[in-house]
Amino acid sequence: MNDKDVEIEYLKKIELVKKYNRYYYDKNKPIISDQKFDLLKIDITNLEKKYKFLKSEYSPTKSVGFKPSKSFQKSKHKFPMLSLGNAFNEEDLKNFEKKINNFLSLKEINIIDYSAEPKIDGISASLIYINGKFTKGLSRGDGAEGEDITQNLKTINDIPPDITVKNFPKEIDIRGEVFIENNDFKTINEKFANPRNAASGSLRQKDPVITAKIPLKFIAYTYGYAEEMNIHSQTDFLKNLKIWGFKINPFNKKISGIKNLIKNHKDLEEKRKEIAFDIDGVVYKVNDFNLQRRLGFAANAPRWAIAHKFSANSSISDIINIEIQIGRTGALTPVAKIKPVNIGGVIVSNATLHNEDEIIRKDIRIGDTVTVERAGDVIPHVISVDIKKRNKNSKKFIFPLNCPCCGSMTVKDYNEVTKKQDAVRRCVSEGYECEKIAIEKIKHFVSKEAFNIDGFGKKIVENFWNLKLIRLPQDIFNLNFDKIEKLEGWGKLSVTNLKFSINQKKKISLDRFIYSLGIRHIGQENAKIIARYLKTVINFFKLPDDKNIESLSNIDGIGNTQIQSIKKFFLNKTNIKVLSELGRNIKIENTVLINNKGLLKNKTFMLTGKLNGVSRAEAKSLIEQNSGKIISNVNKKLDYLIAGEKPTTRKVNIAKELNIKVINQKEWMEMLNKTS
Repeated sequence: MNDKDVEIEYLKKIELVKKYNRYYYDKNKPIISDQKFDLLKIDITNLEKKYKFLKSEYSPTKSVGFKPSKSFQKSKHKFPMLSLGNAFNEEDLKNFEKKINNFLSLKEINIIDYSAEPKIDGISASLIYINGKFTKGLSRGDGAEGEDITQNLKTINDIPPDITVKNFPKEIDIRGEVFIENNDFKTINEKFANPRNAASGSLRQKDPVITAKIPLKFIAYTYGYAEEMNIHSQTDFLKNLKIWGFKINPFNKKISGIKNLIKNHKDLEEKRKEIAFDIDGVVYKVNDFNLQRRLGFAANAPRWAIAHKFSANSSISDIINIEIQIGRTGALTPVAKIKPVNIGGVIVSNATLHNEDEIIRKDIRIGDTVTVERAGDVIPHVISVDIKKRNKNSKKFIFPLNCPCCGSMTVKDYNEVTKKQDAVRRCVSEGYECEKIAIEKIKHFVSKEAFNIDGFGKKIVENFWNLKLIRLPQDIFNLNFDKIEKLEGWGKLSVTNLKFSINQKKKISLDRFIYSLGIRHIGQENAKIIARYLKTVINFFKLPDDKNIESLSNIDGIGNTQIQSIKKFFLNKTNIKVLSELGRNIKIENTVLINNKGLLKNKTFMLTGKLNGVSRAEAKSLIEQNSGKIISNVNKKLDYLIAGEKPTTRKVNIAKELNIKVINQKEWMEMLNKTS
């Protein structure tokens, strides 16, 4: 890259930092995980080191937080509220200590004492005391200037309004963290995404009376400036904070040696579930105030302190219970009900255990202490068990051999390809006889990719089922709207809207109809392939004839597994009844023959990222209209990966490894003889 390209890339990253800071500090709605934000800051720092001409006042190496909101009066900090550098592993800590030794010209064998303090995931606040009286409270703001939130802070019981202890400084800026304990958060979690958001939103209420209703807590841990203070170390300062009437973190320790810091970090990460409030790492401060003064500050962070973050993707919790969930295809999925824990800013209380084999392999039991992982948008899952913490009386979990819902036998299918039994155990019920399967099948029926009935979500399906308004898919088109209008939460307008949405969907294409039935192994692409082959609704309804079903083997992409699944579907009397009644209630459109001589003939495509001015559905339709084929995975059968804005990096990388051509929207449009 030339200098201009480097600068463009750099400024893009700076704009992202500004955007993420605005959502985190000003809107109290973080849109990126701490881990990803930390990596972005590292990218910017590395670019600035490599290319000296890069600079921005918004760089994370020069700025902290976000400018104060206009809703509050601004006030300058007498001493800046700086951020901390981050450490993620032992090597980072060794480098941190090495820099301290080099700066102070100390020998590496010199032992440095650190104050190790758990990093509370809350909101930083500055409390200014003059002659023992709390006079002003500020938020961090952009580090140089904060919001005056004095009246809101005065509602917190942990903040003493007056301090009369003799050694309390004449003037001091006490700094600490405002937070909400996890048990208190449970009572207000419907309003906020996590405890940190709750604390931030509560502190920024214009009316202190509203703030007072929120159970905010405060823990003090440092000072910005102090007049007439005779204290020489961080550990002594923490002791005095307690004497002065402030709460301090009960897990603070004085530690020396990197190995001991690592051990303490590991111990605290394991104890997270036992701590009443969220912590996301450990802060290490050089304990000696004299050394702190000598070390001073870099651009926006002290040289004498660093934050050692916990893993953003995992945490430790206890399994309260193991429940079996039953899916649309009868799959029995074990789910661990765990003590709620914060993972990457999300409160997690459920974790999948995948299947029976996984439980046996990891020997997962009720009452176990486990590590739970949540990476990206992946469903949280248990990755390991701490056997050392297991109760001596614990018993192995016995997976049910009968369906917990309908009592039917459960089986593991034999896979002809692998010559092994599947890991998943399934209820043998094929139709709607099993209540849990029926509910999931109806949810699938109304889903976006199937009938796509607006306003008919999963919760409404469950509610209408409990009220016995629906039992089979066709019931949706024969609902008692007079009865629904009398239900709590419903009214004339909402019922009219629902009725309109249902009537709008009484016409559906054959492929979407086939997909909506929830036949096992028949996904969207298989449904399209079958619909194109059969062409008409009549041909689909004739499939129960063995010869007609066997003819599906002529279709490229449809194998014995799919054919056997379709056979089972049509052997069930309830499924035949559903088809018959749906046929009378809705109009199923025959398949329109696609253009076999289009510009994209014999080419396969996959989409990733956002396209400008073209929806994903329209793009797929354009490809199919021009004889192209859409596939759902990056594999050797793929010819082109169309990458829009913010494509999935993993997909792009795999495509490049397989020598698949990655094209942008403009290049794709040119293939269609169009301009984007």
